[in-house]
Order: sequence, then structure tokens, then C-alpha cells
Amino acid sequence: MTAHHPAPPWFAHPGARTWRCAPPPAEVRAFHAALPGYAPTPLTELPQLAAELGVGRVFVKDESDRLGLPAFKALGASWAVHRALAERNTSGPVTLVTATDGNHGRAVARTARLLGQRAHVLVPRGVHPRAVEAIAAERAQVTEVAGPYDEAVRLAAAAAEAPDAVLVQDTAWPGYERIPGWIVEGYSTLCAEIDEQLGGPAPDLVAVPVGVGSLAQAVVTHYRSRPADRAAPALLSVEPVAAACVLASLGHGEPVGVTTGATTMAGLNCGTPSSLAWPSLRDGLDAAIAVTDAESAGAAARLAELGVFSGPCGAAALAGPRAALTGVGADERRTALGLAATSVVVLLNTEGAAANPHSTAC
Repeated sequence: MTAHHPAPPWFAHPGARTWRCAPPPAEVRAFHAALPGYAPTPLTELPQLAAELGVGRVFVKDESDRLGLPAFKALGASWAVHRALAERNTSGPVTLVTATDGNHGRAVARTARLLGQRAHVLVPRGVHPRAVEAIAAERAQVTEVAGPYDEAVRLAAAAAEAPDAVLVQDTAWPGYERIPGWIVEGYSTLCAEIDEQLGGPAPDLVAVPVGVGSLAQAVVTHYRSRPADRAAPALLSVEPVAAACVLASLGHGEPVGVTTGATTMAGLNCGTPSSLAWPSLRDGLDAAIAVTDAESAGAAARLAELGVFSGPCGAAALAGPRAALTGVGADERRTALGLAATSVVVLLNTEGAAANPHSTAC
């Protein structure tokens, strides 16, 4: 008997490719290029995946080694801390405070250590002990929170009220959007590298894992700030079924919080979209899809067979297009994304396999 799998949770926005916004600051890329150890991360072509997905070419932007850390987060943390410290009127040391599911906190802690500052990182329940140990190894103070990610964010904001503290959070809420905005700007370097590495027209589809939506905001900003007469790619967000806050918000037409469940994609286990990211996601995403832990694990295994090693969150970038372009309703979803047999697809592998055994790419 043939198994019939239901259609995946899905939302499509037909007008997204015509929406336009202002570009990120040009100086971000030069800032990163001047950092010790900077190099563009690989853009690896995988013809086998192109055949499996029924498209022309598939590339994986592999963020498994970015500035010495196993995820893309150092791009945002380094630029935001640079901007925040430059604007302080005092010269004494500060404590950089953040909540994290893993990689963002480690990136903030690494940046603090390199700059001679202190770091205080709050981690919610469900973060793997090895991820906590990696943050502590950066000489950060680590506080483990009994509640979910949103509770850790609330407690981090309270801890950052001390006079010598700065909150460096990669999610925003009304009244706290400036530093998250700098973090999003920092991620733009990743997209600029893709342009250079492809060396031609924009891809036809970019798939991005989503937690609170900051990386997706950066991707939307990059591709939707192009001149109106240039072709724009379809942009697909991918979330865990257990924490699909952006998908739910798109369906409601306004930001909503969801009660998150357990997922191996721990870094995507976020219940509320960033208030800063939301307008860009609402207007600039072509589609959103949610995937299961099993689909993420299968995608990670397939990537490993092809020589790209990813954690569960990074593998969501393959699991999402797989779910969208195959199975029940695939023809309609393919049409919504504007894909043809010659289309070029870019998958953002946001983390390496060793980043956190239970993933960290919010």
C-alpha cells in the first residue's frame, strides 16, 4: 500500500516579488572583511539535489565555519557590538547581555572576549549542555532559565538594565529595535557574498530557516532592495511544525505568538516573530512552510551524503524546499514560487553539524 502524506503547513503571498525596500548599509561588508580570519563561506553546488527537486541548479551557502564559529551568527553580533560600543559615552568595560538558543549567545560571548568586554548569556530550557559549555568556554557568565526562549529574552532584558550593561538581542519588540536592526544589517554580508559567488543573475529561490525572523529579514532586505526592473527571487521561510510563529502570523495577517513544543531544531524554537522583522516578512516573503523533525533529520543526512554537514536548523533549508516541491500539492506550490526545470535554488545552511547537537540557528 502506498503511504499518502498530507500537504505540509504552507502560506503563499503572490505579490511579494514586486515589493521593494531600502538596501542595507554598504559599509557592513567592509567592516567584516577587515576582521581577523574573515573569508567568504563556501557556496557549494549539489547537482544531485537539483535532480531530486526538479530544478536546474542547487547551491548550498555553507555557514558551518564563519569567523571561527560554527554558524552565521558572528556576522550580526560583531557588527551590532561594534556599533553599540562606538556610541557609548564611557570608556570602561561593559557587560553584553543576551538570551540565546545557542549560536547567537556564543557569538556575542566571543565578540565580548575579543574586545575585552564581559558577557552574560541566558539560555532557555532545551539547549544542549554542549552548547552551554561552548558559551561558557568564551568566558561568559551563563544563566540557565527554566522557561522557553521568550522567557529567557524577558529575563535578559531585565538583566541588561544595569548601568554597565548593553542588551545585544537578535529579536526586537516595540521600544527595542535599534540593536536588533544592527544585527540584521550584519547578516547582509552573507547575501552579498552569494551575489559575488554566483556571479550573475539572482537565484530563482532562496530558502532560509526562521526562528524570530532576523536572518529572513536580512535576506528579504537584500533581495527586495534591488531596482524594480531586475528579476527578484522567490523567498521561502522554513520553520519547525512545533514553533511556526511566522507561518501563523502570516496566516493571521499580524504578529501572533504560538506555544512552542519540543523540536530538535532548538534554535528555531521561537514563539514570537521579531517586531522589527515582521513588516519585511509580511511584505517580502513569497511563502512560508513548516517541517517536522524527521524531515529535518532526513535533509541533514542527505546533505552529509553529499559532503555538507549541517545541524537540524541548517538542514531545514533543504527540508523546506523538499516538502514544498514534492508530495501532495507540489505543482501548486511550485507555481506559487515561480519555479521551472531550469531554476536556480540557494539553500542557507545556517550551522554546522557540531554547532549544537540539537541545533541553534534562531
